[in-house]
Amino acid sequence: MEEQKRIRDYGVHIGRLKPGHHNAITDVAGVTVGHVTLSQEHIQTGVTAILPHQGNLFKEKLIASSHVINGFGKTTGTIQLQELGVLETPIILTNTLSIGTAADALIAYTLEHNPEIGRTTGTVNPVVGECNDMVLNDIRAQAVQKEHVRQALHQTSSTVREGSVGAGRGMLCYGLKGGIGTASRLMALEHGMYTMGVLVLTNFGQLGDLTINGQAIGRRLEHALNPSWEKKDKGSVMIIVATDLPVSERQLHRIIKRSVTGLARTGTIISHGSGDVVIGFSTATPIPHERPTDCLTIQTVHESDIDIAFRAIGEATEEAVLNSLMTATRIVGRDGHTRPTLKELIEEYQLTFTSVSF
Repeated sequence: MEEQKRIRDYGVHIGRLKPGHHNAITDVAGVTVGHVTLSQEHIQTGVTAILPHQGNLFKEKLIASSHVINGFGKTTGTIQLQELGVLETPIILTNTLSIGTAADALIAYTLEHNPEIGRTTGTVNPVVGECNDMVLNDIRAQAVQKEHVRQALHQTSSTVREGSVGAGRGMLCYGLKGGIGTASRLMALEHGMYTMGVLVLTNFGQLGDLTINGQAIGRRLEHALNPSWEKKDKGSVMIIVATDLPVSERQLHRIIKRSVTGLARTGTIISHGSGDVVIGFSTATPIPHERPTDCLTIQTVHESDIDIAFRAIGEATEEAVLNSLMTATRIVGRDGHTRPTLKELIEEYQLTFTSVSF
């Protein structure tokens, strides 16, 4: 498989903190990601699955939280997640009109591994996120089927493909081709080294707003292209956050809210028609489904240590968005619609940053 060139390969280094080994959400031990990509003429869509750990997530839940930056979205499962503060299924990303199919498939997957559900214990809360890929994909065809979700769940890996893959196949970002992006940051504290990982599904923004490492690249591209299609684009972003930092649900919620700082540094204004949703979890303390005889012991960082996590999530989110743009490949989709990629435009117009040349 050809190695993908990411934003760092072009000399752009975001923020102050160091990335993990893969610079991906999978730098958090146990987290894996899988894609199924559907690409045939008018069908340009897919599924992305995130497994938070490799055990039985229903029986060993994780502390989790969600945050709505702008609520023009159709994500499922976040009400219970926010109320109880735990995640009990993998997370599925897909297109807007495939939410129901993905939820059904995720329920079936969990029932298969937990015969007690609906018999001796309660039901299950499937978590599914979406963005609208209708410009490049015939979303009305509802091409995503249950077997695609199951396949994505069964072929996850610590190696994350980015760009026009999985749920990101038909997505746009800042008027260009968007999709899947990921990044991570290491957090050194007195009691240990921890990791913050982010995966984004990008489908938002207008070209003129695009900012890379403080440089107004979007304005330069807008001037060069004068695109007639650009101002019509609307969209969303799903931000999935993983960390091994020991935190309470309240602390995690504070952390994931700061993902908006990374989004903002790429230029977005969080528009009216954008569904911007964050889902985060910590792998530090599994929460048993069955009630133990003793009280649970949940370790958490001291509040005075939390600023490094705020910095880490902002930096990782910013870089993940830029990786989604840089790794995307041009596709021709519904009714011949297409969008250029950032990589193509940088090379075509020989764009440069201050002291950084492409």
